[in-house]
Amino acid sequence: MTDRTASSAYDRNERPGSAGLVLTLALAISAVFGAYFLVPTTIAPRFVMFALALFGVAGVFFLFAYAVGLVQFSARALRNDVTREIANSAAEGLVVTNGDRQITYANAAYMDLCGARDAAGLQMVERLFSGPPEVSEAIYRLAQAARAGTAHVEELRLSPPLTGGSGVGWYRITVRPLPQAGAQARLWRVADVTGERQRQEGVFQELQHAIDFLDHAPAGFFSAAPDGSVPYMNKTLANWLGYDLTQVGSGGATLASLVAHDGAALLAAVSGAPGEVRSEQFDLDLRCRDGRPLPVRLMHQVAFGQDGAAGASRTLVLNRAADGKPEEGLRAAEVRLARFFNSTPMAIATLDGEGRVQDSNAAFARLLPKALKSGQAKEPWSLLLGLGERDADALRKAVQDAIDGRSDVKPVNVSFEEGAGPRSARFFVSPVEDGGQKGATIFALDTTEQRKLQEEFAQSQKMNAVGQLAGGIAHDFNNMLTAIIGYSDFLLSSHRPTDPSFKDIRQIKATAERAAGLTRQLLAFSRRQTLRPQVLQLGDALSELQMLLRRVVGEKNELELRHGRDLWFVKADLTQFEQVVINLVVNARDAMADAGGRVQIRTRNVSKSECASFEEPQLPAADYVLVEVEDTGAGIPPDVMEKIFEPFFTTKEVGKGTGLGLSTVFGIVKQSGGFIFASSEVGKGTVFRIFLPRYIPEAKETPQKESESAKPQGDYTGQGVILLVEDEDAVRAIGARSLKTRGFTVLEAATGLEALDVVEEVGGKIDLIVSDVVMPEMDGPAMYAELRKRGVTAKVIFVSGYAEEAFAKNLPEGEFGFLPKPFSIKQLVETVKAHLPAQQEDK
Repeated sequence: MTDRTASSAYDRNERPGSAGLVLTLALAISAVFGAYFLVPTTIAPRFVMFALALFGVAGVFFLFAYAVGLVQFSARALRNDVTREIANSAAEGLVVTNGDRQITYANAAYMDLCGARDAAGLQMVERLFSGPPEVSEAIYRLAQAARAGTAHVEELRLSPPLTGGSGVGWYRITVRPLPQAGAQARLWRVADVTGERQRQEGVFQELQHAIDFLDHAPAGFFSAAPDGSVPYMNKTLANWLGYDLTQVGSGGATLASLVAHDGAALLAAVSGAPGEVRSEQFDLDLRCRDGRPLPVRLMHQVAFGQDGAAGASRTLVLNRAADGKPEEGLRAAEVRLARFFNSTPMAIATLDGEGRVQDSNAAFARLLPKALKSGQAKEPWSLLLGLGERDADALRKAVQDAIDGRSDVKPVNVSFEEGAGPRSARFFVSPVEDGGQKGATIFALDTTEQRKLQEEFAQSQKMNAVGQLAGGIAHDFNNMLTAIIGYSDFLLSSHRPTDPSFKDIRQIKATAERAAGLTRQLLAFSRRQTLRPQVLQLGDALSELQMLLRRVVGEKNELELRHGRDLWFVKADLTQFEQVVINLVVNARDAMADAGGRVQIRTRNVSKSECASFEEPQLPAADYVLVEVEDTGAGIPPDVMEKIFEPFFTTKEVGKGTGLGLSTVFGIVKQSGGFIFASSEVGKGTVFRIFLPRYIPEAKETPQKESESAKPQGDYTGQGVILLVEDEDAVRAIGARSLKTRGFTVLEAATGLEALDVVEEVGGKIDLIVSDVVMPEMDGPAMYAELRKRGVTAKVIFVSGYAEEAFAKNLPEGEFGFLPKPFSIKQLVETVKAHLPAQQEDK
């Protein structure tokens, strides 16, 4: 700033002392004294008394005014003079305006900026700073803030500066309201910050030089944040790796992408005490942008805060491949060994005599980061951190044996907690001696995935065994239920409804049918259930089921159905699909038992391209019809979610759940060729998603209701020779009796071999064969194939508690019927009549 040209500030509020008033007061006092001598002596005393009284009243009034504060002496004036002197001597310009056009105060510095010696030369700030558009815009913003009564700051650049001459001037202008001086009073402050700016530019230039030196240094350099991001990399390293510097620091480079072969885990494993600065040296490979490895030596330094948290790292990078050509001799061998050591997938570490980790590779840092960090902190036996007591003792013994010099140490399998969950590894330990100091070298293979696959295989075998057991039990149970239902039908046909025993018999049959429902659940779990697939439109099927579902959810809960438009057809068993939906709705109701809620069932088409959006790896890309059952219940915890489809698993109280509901749902959906997935959030609810494959029906196939396709026939009598093959005596007896009473000729056989003998005895004159599937000596499918070889062309009806698909693939091509167990007498007769040749039915 130049020297001032004005000697004083401008203040239109100042009121200087008046010499005229002082002279007038002196003349008045002189006049009183003169009058005393000039007036007659008779009135002089009175005149004097009047004058004294007048001065006395004035004095009393002055004292009263001073007492109430209307009159103050020089202390206040002195304070005002000091404040004014501070403002007048300030280095920055100060100006107070009243509105947009009147200046009420300006200090000496502001008058210097204006080049004014008196009030006539003063200018408003808006007029003082005028110039390029960027200056005018800044002044406009300040003026708007002043009119709005708010504070505002701007920095602007003027060329040439206000003080004249060449160059550039920088000014910081501040405006704020000054309510104590008036409603429209504003205080403007104008500071010349040209010197400050010049110092900043100098520092910036020095910083630019330092960055330029670092960028063109013969070694690489980068900095990594604790979260693995790389905010800075010098140009030398960027050129080596093929990176664009504009991408570094904006998510374009991370420690994991920069360091090859899990080397990032090795760098992240560096630990230290609070306030410590730790430096480590690593021989690793960096990964170039095009995927090529670059052998380097890293001088890695990390500073730790007082709380022990790691700060940003500083890493010097030395290129160990000159001009891209591997060096020869010992140095090249050292590079190759270091690269091999850190890139091998086997975790390797050396231990001292107390079990501390001395050196390790990247795979070890990824497998056991806790052990490595504790080892750097010089804790003994840090390798055992996170291991169970049994595994820790076994590994400690193996390491101690190796330290003692034994070379026949057996491998040790251990399990430990690390990162997201449990892991396992197989450790191989061998002795090592360096400079007379005994230690051990460990080699570890991560067996987490292998152990997981083994557990899944064992679980699969267990599930398969349980499924086979459940299927076998259901098959045998179906035989007994078939006999119970058949004999119940015979008893019902021989008793009148008025008979006292009629109700008991019906109750027996109803109980047997309920037991048949349990066998269907077991078969659905084992995926051997008998399904009768038909072309369905799921919107219609759910609409017909709506009334039942509303009764299932109860009065406290709300049921909502949302159907997608133009749903595709699917092919599934309508009864079993309804059972799936009912089971899911029942589970949803139980999850909302406490406070009530809403169950929403949604349907829509899912095209092949949409499958990936569900993020379900087990869902192949295809066209599906999606059924979603969502509730607002308590949700399912993650540890329970993994087990919900397992058989006999339930979270309900004893006696309130069999644990077969969701496993049955899973079996039915899988047997129908579909997929089911569940997602849940504790406290918000659960969603089950069922994907049924789209089915394109042929011209002759139309969706039909079950009631229309299973209309009973009135005539249950017939003629013909029926060969009944069944190894269960009770089932065979009830079947033969029911057919004979309807007019059929029945030949019986207990096994497949016996059936072949019966056919040979009658010369092949058989109209229809009704055969069980699972039988000793020779099962039904084998018998069917042998009969076809012998030229017997009679139709065959297979009877089984298993699904038709379970054995149909083992049959040669041909037409055959199927009747699932358990069945009633009416179902048996209807099936037989439906498969008899036409001429037999006409007789």
